[in-house]
Amino acid sequence: MIPRIAMSLTAAAAVAAVAAALAGCSNKGPETQAPQITEKVFNLTPGTIKVKAGIVGGELSGVKITERIEEGTGRVDYGPRLSARLVLRNLTTDKSVLIDGGKLVYADASDKPIALPPESTPPSIRLGDSYGSTSARLDPGQELVREVDVDFPGEALKPGKLREIRVQLRYTAAPFRRDLLEFPVALGKEEG
Repeated sequence: MIPRIAMSLTAAAAVAAVAAALAGCSNKGPETQAPQITEKVFNLTPGTIKVKAGIVGGELSGVKITERIEEGTGRVDYGPRLSARLVLRNLTTDKSVLIDGGKLVYADASDKPIALPPESTPPSIRLGDSYGSTSARLDPGQELVREVDVDFPGEALKPGKLREIRVQLRYTAAPFRRDLLEFPVALGKEEG
């Protein structure tokens, strides 16, 4: 029985020696802290923009630009993004509207579009209810609400550069009509 205890003690001592060796081999240099990232928020004025274009009315509210900056270096961690709430309304009483997507255009002081950097995603507005669907139908008086979160050109953050944000929508109007289907039937003679 004594040899077994000695064997167990020897195995335990070997495991402890390997663990100590591995702990001693780890490289413990000075710890580096992850850079601190802060969000810089730019609120646009007016905070709510109401527009009407033909038979569709809309409102863009809560418009703000958020940019993530590394403290100390001022390096841009994540480029500027525009977030807002878009509400579209069918203003008619007799037409349905099929809205087939849209996009935002940022215009400068001379009314020219401000281009996004090549690595940016185009500022398109997805209106469909399901993934891959781009269109939405609005019946008379109905409204559609979507959250917008798109890339924003850093160039537009310079003072006096941005004049307006345009919401460009593609839509088709169709007459709205409610109909009844009537199936004329007659009671046949009883068989039998």
